[in-house]
Amino acid sequence: MYLTGISTRSLSLISRRLIGRNISHQEVSKANKELTEAIERWRSRDLSNETIKYIYVDGVIFSMRVARSIEKVPVLVAIGVTENGSKLVLGIQSGDKESAGSWREFFRDLKNRGLKGSEVRLGIMDGLPGLEKVFQEEFAQAKVQRCQVPVARNVLTKTPKKITQQVADDLRSIFYASSKEKAMTFYEKFSETWNTEIPSAVSSLSQSIDRCLTFFDFPQEEWISLRTSNVIERLNKEFKRRTKSMEIVAGEAACYRLLAFISLKMELS
Repeated sequence: MYLTGISTRSLSLISRRLIGRNISHQEVSKANKELTEAIERWRSRDLSNETIKYIYVDGVIFSMRVARSIEKVPVLVAIGVTENGSKLVLGIQSGDKESAGSWREFFRDLKNRGLKGSEVRLGIMDGLPGLEKVFQEEFAQAKVQRCQVPVARNVLTKTPKKITQQVADDLRSIFYASSKEKAMTFYEKFSETWNTEIPSAVSSLSQSIDRCLTFFDFPQEEWISLRTSNVIERLNKEFKRRTKSMEIVAGEAACYRLLAFISLKMELS
């Protein structure tokens, strides 16, 4: 009940009605700590029986209590898509999302646990520093799809408010074109139309356009899910919803417990 989102205060009141006594927050804490060993087994589980074709990767920031202070701690997340379309959380590990070395260690850990790197065909990710390069070095057979949401956001931040809607509509025409050829035609028109008024916005898009359209190389029925890394954002939103009833996440182990519970819940839904 606690992992599902019931606060310790509410749990105490509910337990009194159900079993005749209050369950204290110390008892809840003790029960949660007993889960740690099982969670660690899950985080380091063997992946050799999973055939993963796509991987969504991102670094998500969580607030945790570290050494008596509240810190923003990044957690690296990888969600894999199997050949039959099932989504599995492959790894969650604290690490510097701006560090290529952290990502390399994270990917190598997945492969050391049995992930077949040669069968991964696509990685969907944001444009974090060094991430794309490291991903392609570790998964040499895979292509990269840049999440379109932050790319569009970066373009629009460089756009005057009075033409934001027009630019957004033009971006949508590119990203939701019926083919890669039409998308590139719309992109060329976008560049011609806006290069004089907002050259920095056009330049921003030009740096990412090829990686934004990789999804066209894959089956059309999968295009919607491959355009963005929203599947990881869902994990982030659910974590924030769950922790809303808590003052703060009490450290890395507590964060892993909640993320593991949410991950398994998402896999079953």
